[in-house]
Amino acid sequence: MLITLSTESLKGYGLNRVFRFAKEAGFDGIDLAMENGHYDSLDVDYIKELSNALSLPIVAIQTPKATSKTKVEEAIRMAKKLGTRIIVIQPPKLLDVKLAKWLRSEIPKIRQKENISIALENASSKTMFGFIPEYAMASVGELKKFKHACLDTSRAAEKKEDVIRIYSALKKYLVHIHLSNIYRNKPYAPPETGSLPLESLLSKLKADKFKGAISIRVKPKNYHVGNEDKMMESLKSSLKFCRKYLEG
Repeated sequence: MLITLSTESLKGYGLNRVFRFAKEAGFDGIDLAMENGHYDSLDVDYIKELSNALSLPIVAIQTPKATSKTKVEEAIRMAKKLGTRIIVIQPPKLLDVKLAKWLRSEIPKIRQKENISIALENASSKTMFGFIPEYAMASVGELKKFKHACLDTSRAAEKKEDVIRIYSALKKYLVHIHLSNIYRNKPYAPPETGSLPLESLLSKLKADKFKGAISIRVKPKNYHVGNEDKMMESLKSSLKFCRKYLEG
């Protein structure tokens, strides 16, 4: 089972350094977050050069948080060049009916044509006016209908969803997991630090022979980004924690 590092976790560094830190820590690959305005993350030739130089495959690509047809199509082109088999997309905004319709009707055809898994991630807990969910296609039922899903553990916890229960409901459809913990009610803490039962989740992934990838996605400040000694210690600690339950 591959354990990858989301480039979001080390945001603030250039991709060259992010790749090198991931390699030094011992990760199996990279989960590349496309970021508008961060041109390294969109330069497919440069990314391929880094991937080849450090023998770190781009296991997954995350489209920007503001989902659009154009960005999904760009991610598909990048994936084909990089040999990436998983693309993670965000749910469309509630009022973006046109995009939701396109995702439902066209993504299954693209998956079949390109042999790429395009997965919908569970939505964040953001609301409009304090009570209307900000995103469409956000329920477990919608994720099942989409057939390919990505589970973000912090998002599930923020919505007061039981992480083990939602995993069990989605495991037939899961192709990717964004792993992080909740520490003192704050999301995106390192997996080994916090209140979520991630030991149980990882043990279940092992028992179920999960065939997707696990990506550690943590807030940069929780990895001490800017203090390289502390950061490397934290990265290695997270990796050790995951491998203990996945491989032990």
